[in-house]
Amino acid sequence: MPRVAFTTTLRRHVECPAADVDGATVRDVLEQYFVEYPMVRSYVLDETGAVRKHVVVFVGGQQLVDVRSLSDTVDATAEVYVMQALSGG
Repeated sequence: MPRVAFTTTLRRHVECPAADVDGATVRDVLEQYFVEYPMVRSYVLDETGAVRKHVVVFVGGQQLVDVRSLSDTVDATAEVYVMQALSGG
């Protein structure tokens, strides 16, 4: 099963422990995670279901490019890592 993990920054705001969840795509994995931890959804996804502007998702160490559909496939042993992106100057 893929493992979902979050940065410490997100964990300060909402309970989001690392967890193993089923899913074939990034969307499947995140949606399954949100069943157990529904409060995390609004920190990660916007109202259209896309990844929020200042959130970055990595799968197996590679940054996701398609953050709208989240259709990238996820290997059964992959880690889906969610973090807040740094911005500013």
